[in-house]
Formats: sequence, structure tokens, C-alpha cells
Amino acid sequence: MTNRKSWLTVIVALIGGLIGGAAATILGASNAFALRHGHHARTVEAEKFVLLGPNGDQRGVMRVSDKGTAALYFVDADGKERAEFRVAADGRSSVGFYDNTGRRRVIVGEGVGAGDQSGIGVFSADGAQIASLSSLNEGQVSLTLYDSKTGLARAGLALGPGGAPALVLFDQNGKDRAELHLDKNGNPGLALADASGKTIAGLPMESAPAAAQ
Repeated sequence: MTNRKSWLTVIVALIGGLIGGAAATILGASNAFALRHGHHARTVEAEKFVLLGPNGDQRGVMRVSDKGTAALYFVDADGKERAEFRVAADGRSSVGFYDNTGRRRVIVGEGVGAGDQSGIGVFSADGAQIASLSSLNEGQVSLTLYDSKTGLARAGLALGPGGAPALVLFDQNGKDRAELHLDKNGNPGLALADASGKTIAGLPMESAPAAAQ
């Protein structure tokens, strides 16, 4: 049985990192002067913008890094990063959501990783990936469930480039052990394999012969 992990693997930009550095000052005096005189600024330019809460605490940052990544971060009242939106210099983009411990819980990425994959990654409370949904420009789509302790795929549902569906089950070592699929003509097939990947049972179904006239 062929290994169909290539259908089931999702590569999503998992861009983490906490916001560092002290809060920048906001230029407010010039804006007040402009309001008093009835003038409104149409363009504001800066390398970094900081969003402050009522008590002056930093709640958000918008900036461009020295590597050309434009990013918008939001933090909670305790100063912990909870959401971010990033666009890298090469166009890769992602939106991330984090829990109160700083661990990623959901990442959504477009044009990230090999093969221009786009997808969604879901993570457990300890930061391990447990599910993913991805697509490729060629038309492949896959939904994969992972073992939270080992990070290995345990189940996957996929559509190939031609739209043929397959359901694959993996063992605790990530080996493809059972597969249910339809070929391009709609004929179903079932394949079972041992730990070495050797097929031990299968139930192919051929197209039924045409009825006699």
C-alpha cells in the first residue's frame, strides 16, 4: 500500500514569539493642535504604533521588523500576547491565537510552507498540534488528526487532485495501516497493511459488466 502521508500533511506558518521592548510614546500634541485649527492629518507614517489602555498599559503593537515582516499584535490586560496578524516580506501570512500561557491554540496561514499550502492548525493546551485542515493549489484537500503526545498523524481524510477521496488510519508509530478510498471512476477499495507497510488484505471492486441485451 502506498504511503499517502503527502496527502495528509499540513504545513502552516507557526509564527510565535512574544512582544518585547518598552512601549513607545504616542505623538498626541500635534494632533490636538491640528484639531483646534480644523485640520485633519490624512497620512500618518511611523515604524511602530502602540495601542495603550486606560491605565497606559500596552495592549497592542503594529510594526515592521528588521526582516521586513509587518505584524499586528494584541495582548490582554496581563500583558500576554493573545492574537497576532503577520505578513512576511515574501508574502507569507498568518493569523494566530494564543491562550493565557502564551501557547498557540489556532493558526491560520496562507501560502505557507512547501507547495504553497494554506491551512488551519489546531493545538492542545500543551502546545501540541492535534488537528489540521489544508489545501494545495493543485486541488488536494486534507483533514488530519494528530496524537497530542507524539505529534504523529493518526487519521486523515483527503481528496486528491482529481477529487478522489481517501480515509487513512495510522498506528501509534505513524504507519499507514488501513485505507478506504474511491478511484477516479467511483470504484471503492479497502486496503489493510502490517507494521512494515506490506498489504495484508484488500477488497478492490471492479466495475460491473454491462447488462446483456
